[in-house]
Amino acid sequence: MSAARNRRIRILGYMVCAAIAWNTFAVAAVPPASAHAPAKQEAAESRKPLLQERKELFDQVSLLTGIPWYQLAAMDQYDRTISAARKREKFSGLIALYFSDREWAGLLNPNPQDNNPRTIAFFGGAGRDGSGDGLADRGNDLDRLYAAVKPILDLQAGGMDFNTAVWEHYHNPRSVERIQQFARIYRNFGTLDLDQHAFPLPIRAQYTYRDTWGASRGWGGFRIHEGTDLFAHQGVPVRSTSYGVIEVMGWNPYGGWRVGIRDIHNLYHYYAHLSGFNKKLKKNDIVKPGDVIGWVGSSGYGRPGTQGKFPPHLHYGIYRDNGLTEWAFDPYPMLKQWEREERQRGSKPEK
Repeated sequence: MSAARNRRIRILGYMVCAAIAWNTFAVAAVPPASAHAPAKQEAAESRKPLLQERKELFDQVSLLTGIPWYQLAAMDQYDRTISAARKREKFSGLIALYFSDREWAGLLNPNPQDNNPRTIAFFGGAGRDGSGDGLADRGNDLDRLYAAVKPILDLQAGGMDFNTAVWEHYHNPRSVERIQQFARIYRNFGTLDLDQHAFPLPIRAQYTYRDTWGASRGWGGFRIHEGTDLFAHQGVPVRSTSYGVIEVMGWNPYGGWRVGIRDIHNLYHYYAHLSGFNKKLKKNDIVKPGDVIGWVGSSGYGRPGTQGKFPPHLHYGIYRDNGLTEWAFDPYPMLKQWEREERQRGSKPEK
Protein backbone atom coordinates (compact mmCIF):
# COMPACT_ATOMS: atom_id res chain seq x y z
CA MET A 1 0.00 0.00 0.00
CA SER A 2 1.28 3.48 -0.88
CA ALA A 3 2.31 6.00 1.76
CA ALA A 4 -0.43 8.32 0.48
CA ARG A 5 -3.11 5.70 1.09
CA ASN A 6 -1.71 5.02 4.55
CA ARG A 7 -2.01 8.73 5.34
CA ARG A 8 -5.59 8.79 4.05
CA ILE A 9 -6.49 5.86 6.28
CA ARG A 10 -5.05 7.63 9.31
CA ILE A 11 -6.93 10.83 8.46
CA LEU A 12 -10.07 8.77 8.05
CA GLY A 13 -9.32 7.27 11.45
CA TYR A 14 -9.42 10.68 13.10
CA MET A 15 -12.67 11.54 11.34
CA VAL A 16 -14.32 8.23 12.25
CA CYS A 17 -13.21 8.48 15.87
CA ALA A 18 -14.76 11.94 16.09
CA ALA A 19 -17.98 10.67 14.51
CA ILE A 20 -18.10 7.73 16.90
CA ALA A 21 -17.62 10.01 19.88
CA TRP A 22 -20.41 12.33 18.70
CA ASN A 23 -22.80 9.45 17.96
CA THR A 24 -22.11 7.95 21.37
CA PHE A 25 -22.99 11.31 22.99
CA ALA A 26 -26.12 11.64 20.85
CA VAL A 27 -27.33 8.13 21.66
CA ALA A 28 -26.69 8.68 25.35
CA ALA A 29 -28.76 11.86 25.21
CA VAL A 30 -31.87 10.08 23.89
CA PRO A 31 -34.54 9.79 26.62
CA PRO A 32 -35.11 6.21 27.85
CA ALA A 33 -37.95 4.18 26.38
CA SER A 34 -41.18 3.79 28.30
CA ALA A 35 -40.91 1.41 31.22
CA HIS A 36 -44.10 -0.24 29.95
CA ALA A 37 -42.58 -1.27 26.60
CA PRO A 38 -41.75 -4.98 26.19
CA ALA A 39 -38.16 -5.77 27.16
CA LYS A 40 -37.44 -7.54 23.85
CA GLN A 41 -38.69 -4.57 21.85
CA GLU A 42 -36.55 -2.19 23.90
CA ALA A 43 -33.48 -4.36 23.30
CA ALA A 44 -34.15 -4.47 19.55
CA GLU A 45 -34.69 -0.72 19.36
CA SER A 46 -31.54 -0.01 21.37
CA ARG A 47 -29.49 -1.97 18.84
CA LYS A 48 -30.55 0.13 15.85
CA PRO A 49 -28.27 3.14 16.58
CA LEU A 50 -25.36 0.77 17.19
CA LEU A 51 -25.97 -1.06 13.91
CA GLN A 52 -26.30 2.23 12.03
CA GLU A 53 -23.05 3.49 13.55
CA ARG A 54 -21.29 0.27 12.57
CA LYS A 55 -22.68 0.50 9.03
CA GLU A 56 -21.40 4.08 8.71
CA LEU A 57 -17.94 2.94 9.77
CA PHE A 58 -17.94 0.21 7.11
CA ASP A 59 -19.14 2.70 4.49
CA GLN A 60 -16.32 5.11 5.32
CA VAL A 61 -13.60 2.45 5.26
CA SER A 62 -15.09 1.01 2.06
CA LEU A 63 -14.89 4.42 0.40
CA LEU A 64 -11.18 4.61 1.16
CA THR A 65 -10.10 1.02 0.54
CA GLY A 66 -12.42 0.01 -2.29
CA ILE A 67 -13.57 -3.09 -0.39
CA PRO A 68 -17.40 -3.14 -0.45
CA TRP A 69 -19.03 -2.44 2.92
CA TYR A 70 -20.88 -5.74 2.89
CA GLN A 71 -17.60 -7.70 2.64
CA LEU A 72 -16.15 -5.77 5.59
CA ALA A 73 -19.38 -6.39 7.50
CA ALA A 74 -19.29 -10.10 6.63
CA MET A 75 -15.76 -10.53 8.00
CA ASP A 76 -16.68 -8.68 11.18
CA GLN A 77 -19.92 -10.64 11.64
CA TYR A 78 -18.14 -13.95 11.07
CA ASP A 79 -15.63 -13.18 13.81
CA ARG A 80 -18.53 -12.05 16.02
CA THR A 81 -20.27 -15.42 15.66
CA ILE A 82 -17.06 -17.42 16.14
CA SER A 83 -16.16 -15.43 19.24
CA ALA A 84 -19.61 -16.17 20.67
CA ALA A 85 -19.39 -19.88 19.84
CA ARG A 86 -15.89 -20.24 21.29
CA LYS A 87 -16.62 -17.91 24.23
CA ARG A 88 -13.65 -15.70 23.37
CA GLU A 89 -13.08 -12.33 24.98
CA LYS A 90 -15.41 -9.56 23.80
CA PHE A 91 -14.38 -6.07 22.73
CA SER A 92 -16.57 -3.21 23.85
CA GLY A 93 -16.48 -1.25 20.59
CA LEU A 94 -18.23 -1.54 17.24
CA ILE A 95 -15.95 -4.10 15.61
CA ALA A 96 -15.68 -7.78 16.59
CA LEU A 97 -12.73 -8.77 14.36
CA TYR A 98 -10.59 -10.89 16.65
CA PHE A 99 -6.84 -11.20 17.13
CA SER A 100 -5.23 -12.98 20.06
CA ASP A 101 -2.40 -11.26 21.93
CA ARG A 102 0.18 -13.38 20.12
CA GLU A 103 -1.39 -12.87 16.69
CA TRP A 104 -1.42 -9.15 17.29
CA ALA A 105 2.06 -8.68 18.76
CA GLY A 106 3.87 -11.48 16.91
CA LEU A 107 4.51 -15.04 17.99
CA LEU A 108 8.10 -14.43 19.15
CA ASN A 109 7.52 -10.98 20.57
CA PRO A 110 8.67 -10.99 24.23
CA ASN A 111 5.91 -8.48 24.99
CA PRO A 112 2.51 -10.02 24.07
CA GLN A 113 0.82 -6.72 25.06
CA ASP A 114 2.99 -4.71 22.66
CA ASN A 115 1.23 -1.76 20.97
CA ASN A 116 4.25 -0.30 19.16
CA PRO A 117 3.65 -0.70 15.40
CA ARG A 118 7.38 -0.88 14.66
CA THR A 119 8.24 -3.73 17.03
CA ILE A 120 5.01 -5.52 16.11
CA ALA A 121 6.02 -5.34 12.44
CA PHE A 122 9.54 -6.56 13.33
CA PHE A 123 8.10 -9.68 14.97
CA GLY A 124 5.62 -10.27 12.15
CA GLY A 125 2.53 -9.45 14.21
CA ALA A 126 -0.82 -8.51 12.68
CA GLY A 127 -1.22 -5.33 14.73
CA ARG A 128 -1.61 -2.07 12.81
CA ASP A 129 -2.27 1.58 13.59
CA GLY A 130 -5.49 2.41 11.77
CA SER A 131 -6.58 5.37 13.88
CA GLY A 132 -3.42 7.41 13.37
CA ASP A 133 -2.56 7.81 17.07
CA GLY A 134 0.83 6.09 16.73
CA LEU A 135 -0.31 2.97 18.59
CA ALA A 136 -1.43 -0.45 17.41
CA ASP A 137 -4.09 -0.98 20.05
CA ARG A 138 -5.82 -4.37 19.96
CA GLY A 139 -8.80 -2.83 21.73
CA ASN A 140 -9.26 -0.07 19.14
CA ASP A 141 -11.94 -0.65 16.49
CA LEU A 142 -10.08 1.08 13.67
CA ASP A 143 -6.78 -0.61 14.49
CA ARG A 144 -8.39 -4.06 14.39
CA LEU A 145 -10.30 -3.27 11.20
CA TYR A 146 -7.18 -1.95 9.51
CA ALA A 147 -5.19 -5.00 10.70
CA ALA A 148 -7.75 -7.28 9.05
CA VAL A 149 -8.03 -5.22 5.85
CA LYS A 150 -4.34 -4.45 5.25
CA PRO A 151 -3.26 -7.99 4.21
CA ILE A 152 -6.30 -8.27 1.95
CA LEU A 153 -5.49 -4.96 0.27
CA ASP A 154 -1.89 -6.08 -0.23
CA LEU A 155 -3.00 -9.37 -1.79
CA GLN A 156 -5.55 -7.63 -4.01
CA ALA A 157 -2.81 -5.24 -5.14
CA GLY A 158 -0.95 -8.35 -6.31
CA GLY A 159 -3.93 -9.47 -8.39
CA MET A 160 -5.63 -11.78 -5.88
CA ASP A 161 -9.43 -11.64 -5.52
CA PHE A 162 -11.19 -10.98 -2.22
CA ASN A 163 -12.19 -14.59 -1.50
CA THR A 164 -8.66 -15.89 -2.06
CA ALA A 165 -7.33 -13.12 0.16
CA VAL A 166 -9.81 -14.13 2.87
CA TRP A 167 -8.52 -17.70 2.58
CA GLU A 168 -5.00 -16.44 3.18
CA HIS A 169 -6.27 -14.70 6.33
CA TYR A 170 -8.26 -17.61 7.82
CA HIS A 171 -6.80 -20.72 6.09
CA ASN A 172 -10.20 -22.37 6.54
CA PRO A 173 -12.60 -23.12 3.65
CA ARG A 174 -15.54 -23.01 6.06
CA SER A 175 -14.60 -19.44 6.99
CA VAL A 176 -14.43 -18.36 3.34
CA GLU A 177 -17.84 -19.91 2.63
CA ARG A 178 -19.48 -18.25 5.64
CA ILE A 179 -18.07 -14.82 4.79
CA GLN A 180 -19.27 -15.22 1.20
CA GLN A 181 -22.75 -16.13 2.48
CA PHE A 182 -22.90 -13.24 4.95
CA ALA A 183 -21.71 -10.77 2.31
CA ARG A 184 -24.46 -11.89 -0.08
CA ILE A 185 -27.11 -11.51 2.63
CA TYR A 186 -25.91 -8.03 3.63
CA ARG A 187 -25.65 -6.93 0.01
CA ASN A 188 -29.14 -8.21 -0.78
CA PHE A 189 -30.87 -6.35 2.06
CA GLY A 190 -28.53 -3.34 2.27
CA THR A 191 -28.57 -3.19 6.07
CA LEU A 192 -27.04 -4.73 9.19
CA ASP A 193 -30.44 -4.77 10.92
CA LEU A 194 -31.39 -8.39 10.18
CA ASP A 195 -32.42 -9.67 13.61
CA GLN A 196 -36.16 -10.12 13.10
CA HIS A 197 -37.53 -13.68 13.11
CA ALA A 198 -40.76 -15.44 12.19
CA PHE A 199 -42.44 -18.57 13.55
CA PRO A 200 -41.92 -21.47 11.09
CA LEU A 201 -45.67 -22.08 10.70
CA PRO A 202 -48.40 -19.49 10.08
CA ILE A 203 -49.73 -18.33 13.44
CA ARG A 204 -53.31 -18.76 12.24
CA ALA A 205 -52.74 -22.43 11.30
CA GLN A 206 -53.70 -25.33 13.56
CA TYR A 207 -50.54 -26.79 15.06
CA THR A 208 -49.17 -28.15 18.30
CA TYR A 209 -45.67 -28.65 19.66
CA ARG A 210 -43.78 -29.27 22.88
CA ASP A 211 -40.16 -29.59 23.91
CA THR A 212 -39.00 -32.96 22.57
CA TRP A 213 -35.27 -32.23 22.70
CA GLY A 214 -33.21 -35.31 23.59
CA ALA A 215 -36.01 -37.87 23.15
CA SER A 216 -34.80 -41.21 21.81
CA ARG A 217 -35.17 -42.17 18.16
CA GLY A 218 -34.68 -45.68 16.79
CA TRP A 219 -34.88 -45.59 13.00
CA GLY A 220 -31.41 -45.98 11.53
CA GLY A 221 -29.88 -46.82 14.92
CA PHE A 222 -30.28 -45.29 18.36
CA ARG A 223 -29.97 -41.50 18.43
CA ILE A 224 -31.48 -38.55 20.23
CA HIS A 225 -33.98 -36.09 18.84
CA GLU A 226 -32.09 -32.93 17.86
CA GLY A 227 -34.95 -30.51 17.42
CA THR A 228 -38.63 -29.77 17.98
CA ASP A 229 -41.53 -31.45 16.17
CA LEU A 230 -44.39 -29.14 15.20
CA PHE A 231 -47.47 -31.22 14.29
CA ALA A 232 -49.81 -29.71 11.71
CA HIS A 233 -52.00 -30.76 8.79
CA GLN A 234 -50.41 -31.96 5.57
CA GLY A 235 -49.65 -29.02 3.30
CA VAL A 236 -49.48 -26.25 5.91
CA PRO A 237 -46.87 -23.70 4.72
CA VAL A 238 -43.39 -23.89 6.27
CA ARG A 239 -41.66 -20.52 6.51
CA SER A 240 -38.13 -19.30 6.95
CA THR A 241 -37.61 -18.13 10.51
CA SER A 242 -34.74 -15.80 9.62
CA TYR A 243 -32.84 -13.81 7.05
CA GLY A 244 -30.44 -16.22 5.41
CA VAL A 245 -29.23 -18.21 2.45
CA ILE A 246 -30.47 -21.65 1.40
CA GLU A 247 -27.51 -23.92 1.96
CA VAL A 248 -29.14 -27.31 1.36
CA MET A 249 -32.29 -28.38 -0.48
CA GLY A 250 -33.02 -32.03 -1.20
CA TRP A 251 -33.53 -35.50 0.25
CA ASN A 252 -32.15 -36.84 3.52
CA PRO A 253 -32.95 -40.45 4.59
CA TYR A 254 -33.72 -39.26 8.12
CA GLY A 255 -35.33 -35.93 7.30
CA GLY A 256 -36.98 -36.66 3.96
CA TRP A 257 -37.43 -33.57 1.82
CA ARG A 258 -35.58 -30.94 3.79
CA VAL A 259 -34.24 -27.40 3.55
CA GLY A 260 -31.21 -26.00 5.41
CA ILE A 261 -30.84 -22.23 5.81
CA ARG A 262 -27.76 -20.41 7.16
CA ASP A 263 -28.58 -17.14 8.91
CA ILE A 264 -26.48 -14.05 9.57
CA HIS A 265 -25.68 -15.28 13.10
CA ASN A 266 -24.05 -18.43 11.67
CA LEU A 267 -26.93 -20.63 12.81
CA TYR A 268 -28.07 -23.45 10.53
CA HIS A 269 -31.87 -23.86 10.47
CA TYR A 270 -33.02 -27.37 9.52
CA TYR A 271 -36.58 -27.95 8.21
CA ALA A 272 -37.39 -31.63 7.66
CA HIS A 273 -40.17 -34.07 6.60
CA LEU A 274 -41.57 -31.61 4.03
CA SER A 275 -44.15 -32.71 1.47
CA GLY A 276 -42.46 -30.50 -1.11
CA PHE A 277 -40.45 -27.36 -1.78
CA ASN A 278 -41.36 -23.89 -2.97
CA LYS A 279 -40.38 -24.24 -6.63
CA LYS A 280 -39.54 -20.54 -6.85
CA LEU A 281 -36.56 -21.18 -4.56
CA LYS A 282 -33.32 -23.05 -5.09
CA LYS A 283 -30.00 -23.63 -3.36
CA ASN A 284 -28.05 -20.40 -2.67
CA ASP A 285 -31.17 -18.20 -2.85
CA ILE A 286 -31.59 -15.49 -0.21
CA VAL A 287 -34.69 -15.60 2.03
CA LYS A 288 -36.25 -13.44 4.72
CA PRO A 289 -38.44 -14.22 7.74
CA GLY A 290 -41.85 -15.46 6.66
CA ASP A 291 -40.85 -16.61 3.16
CA VAL A 292 -42.58 -19.92 2.34
CA ILE A 293 -39.92 -22.55 1.67
CA GLY A 294 -42.10 -25.68 1.58
CA TRP A 295 -45.06 -27.47 3.14
CA VAL A 296 -45.63 -29.80 6.10
CA GLY A 297 -45.45 -33.47 5.18
CA SER A 298 -44.40 -36.93 6.36
CA SER A 299 -41.41 -37.66 4.12
CA GLY A 300 -38.30 -39.49 5.26
CA TYR A 301 -37.07 -42.66 6.97
CA GLY A 302 -36.12 -44.31 3.72
CA ARG A 303 -35.25 -43.86 0.08
CA PRO A 304 -36.18 -40.68 -1.84
CA GLY A 305 -39.94 -40.32 -2.00
CA THR A 306 -40.72 -42.36 1.13
CA GLN A 307 -43.84 -40.93 2.78
CA GLY A 308 -46.34 -41.71 5.53
CA LYS A 309 -44.29 -43.56 8.15
CA PHE A 310 -45.40 -41.06 10.81
CA PRO A 311 -48.01 -38.29 11.21
CA PRO A 312 -47.39 -35.08 9.24
CA HIS A 313 -45.19 -32.62 11.09
CA LEU A 314 -42.28 -30.22 10.70
CA HIS A 315 -39.03 -31.22 12.36
CA TYR A 316 -37.21 -27.98 13.15
CA GLY A 317 -33.59 -27.96 14.34
CA ILE A 318 -30.87 -25.37 14.89
CA TYR A 319 -27.10 -25.93 14.74
CA ARG A 320 -24.30 -23.62 15.84
CA ASP A 321 -20.97 -23.31 13.99
CA ASN A 322 -17.67 -22.57 15.77
CA GLY A 323 -15.58 -22.46 12.60
CA LEU A 324 -14.52 -26.09 12.79
CA THR A 325 -17.64 -28.10 13.57
CA GLU A 326 -21.37 -27.76 14.21
CA TRP A 327 -23.62 -28.99 16.98
CA ALA A 328 -27.35 -28.90 17.66
CA PHE A 329 -29.04 -27.13 20.55
CA ASP A 330 -32.64 -27.02 21.77
CA PRO A 331 -34.71 -24.68 19.54
CA TYR A 332 -37.84 -24.83 21.71
CA PRO A 333 -37.18 -21.62 23.73
CA MET A 334 -36.51 -19.68 20.51
CA LEU A 335 -39.67 -21.04 18.90
CA LYS A 336 -41.74 -19.90 21.89
CA GLN A 337 -40.14 -16.46 21.72
CA TRP A 338 -40.71 -16.09 17.96
CA GLU A 339 -44.30 -17.29 18.29
CA ARG A 340 -44.96 -14.74 21.04
CA GLU A 341 -43.30 -11.91 19.08
CA GLU A 342 -45.26 -12.68 15.94
CA ARG A 343 -48.54 -12.75 17.82
CA GLN A 344 -47.68 -9.35 19.23
CA ARG A 345 -46.88 -7.97 15.76
CA GLY A 346 -49.99 -9.53 14.25
CA SER A 347 -49.58 -12.14 11.55
CA LYS A 348 -50.07 -11.19 7.90
CA PRO A 349 -51.92 -13.43 5.39
CA GLU A 350 -49.75 -15.67 3.22
CA LYS A 351 -49.45 -14.59 -0.41
